[in-house]
Amino acid sequence: MAGTGSPLIAVENLERVYQMGEERVIALAGVTTAIEQGSFVAVMGPSGSGKSTFMNVLGCLDQPSAGSYRLKGVEVGRLPATELARTRNREIGFVFQQFNLLQRVDALGNVELPMLYAGLPKRERRARAEAALARVGLADRMRHLPLQLSGGQQQRVAIARALVNQPACLLADEPTGALDSRTSLDIMALFQALNREGVTVIVVTHEPDVAAFASRVIRFRDGKIVADSTQVPRDAAAALAEWAEAA
Repeated sequence: MAGTGSPLIAVENLERVYQMGEERVIALAGVTTAIEQGSFVAVMGPSGSGKSTFMNVLGCLDQPSAGSYRLKGVEVGRLPATELARTRNREIGFVFQQFNLLQRVDALGNVELPMLYAGLPKRERRARAEAALARVGLADRMRHLPLQLSGGQQQRVAIARALVNQPACLLADEPTGALDSRTSLDIMALFQALNREGVTVIVVTHEPDVAAFASRVIRFRDGKIVADSTQVPRDAAAALAEWAEAA
């Protein structure tokens, strides 16, 4: 769903240069774009294209060498480390390919972690974690350890954890890379459902089948945006139903 008003994310002439010994590696070369609140965007590109660096800058995991990055109208590209970490915890929800769950902590405890870092009281942490797990369809799995959950359920726990601080956007890096085809459709259906509720979703992927579920696709090559297009997204819930009928 498209957003209105000022963009949630705005980058202008964004550059990221790494010094590797005597060699300068240009990962981002003057990127300018904006992402509206409520968007579902796929970021694509081959290895070394700059898409992962772009994701790291958007996620406040890295800082640009030059240019501007505004999140909710605030210039975050030059924030000191402590402020950058605070912004990352409050405004960005991360979903990774390998889930990154603590194996000896149950689903509820994993989802509570971002709020623990944010200093929320225990009662509020518990209530919000329970609500987030229910939101992703895991109300009956809250006390299960990661090893007691399927890959798709573990990714749902990771999505609940990403949502629990009510971030400005959900940033997913190859979120279906470790999942089978059926479970991947299930996760993309969840992303589309969350997006319909107003959650901004940005998925970094090299898979066209995953990008097909987004309403906008940004393509990177050699540190630059080489294509930026909108599309009618494939309906993941319908694709899931078709898969079930064919199975």
